[in-house]
Amino acid sequence: MSEITRDTLMAYADGALSPAERAEVDAYMADRPDAAGEVALMQRQANGIRTLYGPISAEPVPPRLSVEKLLQTQQKRRGRAWMRLAAAVIFIGLGLGSGWLLRGQMDVPNIADRLIADAVSAHTVYVSENRHAVEVGGADSEHLSSWLSNRLQTSLAMPDLSASGLTFLGGRLLPAPEVPGGRAAQLMYEDASGARLTLYVTPSPGPDTPTYELANLGLDTALFWADAVISCTITAPYPADKLQEIARTVFTQLNPATPDYET
Repeated sequence: MSEITRDTLMAYADGALSPAERAEVDAYMADRPDAAGEVALMQRQANGIRTLYGPISAEPVPPRLSVEKLLQTQQKRRGRAWMRLAAAVIFIGLGLGSGWLLRGQMDVPNIADRLIADAVSAHTVYVSENRHAVEVGGADSEHLSSWLSNRLQTSLAMPDLSASGLTFLGGRLLPAPEVPGGRAAQLMYEDASGARLTLYVTPSPGPDTPTYELANLGLDTALFWADAVISCTITAPYPADKLQEIARTVFTQLNPATPDYET
């Protein structure tokens, strides 16, 4: 392999390299922590996408949309020249119409799954940062709490997770188009080994939101919880039982208006 580029790293993350090529990339990353971190980020994102959206991609194509069926329909309309334009118009109309009708038939991820995907995406982007991991540092937690509470229009505390061995690094404001107000807060914590945990907090998405979901995303686990006031997704490279214990501490502190956490 003459040169290792970002495309090479993507192929490595996708498992598309030969054993010899993988060995070269392993040697390359051993001296380049930034490259190793980028590959880990690619793998986490790919695992998250496969976990959340894999069932949809595995669904069979509806018979009415098969290539053979569409070709047969088109060939039947080629008998006379004056029919061709009409056939094209009908074909386009049917295509748009069937696409619209399929909206209700597809297994669209629920709001909890979409918020988990947003939380995991934000987690993988910012936990690998050093100087810019957070927008406001943990030393200024009073200002951070006031700022994020105003933006999310709720009372938002900064949970103390020191009993779980986690130090508060700070937080930031993020866009959240899935929820009313369009804003989310991300709070970040770090344990003694350097592993990081994030909280992705939004206003309540609405009355039909699932109250609890747990997702295994490769190296990370994500736990989603919601009530009538807020939703929160906790993401960390921890097993589910450890994340659930931390969640009990988080939800008793995060918002004074929320009830006790229950799974």
